[in-house]
Amino acid sequence: MNITGKAWRFGDNVDTDIIIPARYLNTSDPKELAKHCMEGIKPGFTELVKEGDIIVAGRNFGCGSSREHAPLAIKAAGIQVVVAKSFARIFYRNAFNIGLPIIESEEVVDATEEGDTLKIDLDKGEVINLTKNLVFTIQPLPDFMKELITDGGLIPHLAKKGGY
Repeated sequence: MNITGKAWRFGDNVDTDIIIPARYLNTSDPKELAKHCMEGIKPGFTELVKEGDIIVAGRNFGCGSSREHAPLAIKAAGIQVVVAKSFARIFYRNAFNIGLPIIESEEVVDATEEGDTLKIDLDKGEVINLTKNLVFTIQPLPDFMKELITDGGLIPHLAKKGGY
């Protein structure tokens, strides 16, 4: 599982209401949610993001309410992975439930500026900042979490296994 994309930087305590404001929670349509992803903190974000881009953020990313809409909006906007210093526990679980890979790494976040190009190898456990020619080791994802991502999330994974 390899991902290469441009880094979009955010700070600490980016809560789910910043990721997708509550006024848009009357839908679970990913395309509609994507239109409003991060609009309160970075207006026009979804017009700037390209498929495969990466969010890089500080501590406690995804704090706040337990809405699954937040990682869904991020994924639908074209973001392929979120790298943060730490994640709120419920966001962490929701991200994998909808098939969005996330990585915790203080080193990667501290060394990445907005606009840097990152290459992430989830199998090998490596992040390369291609802009700065820096290489970081990360914890490789367990096989069962890679299966969730590959299958598109928990529900499609269970359906594939015949358990849903």
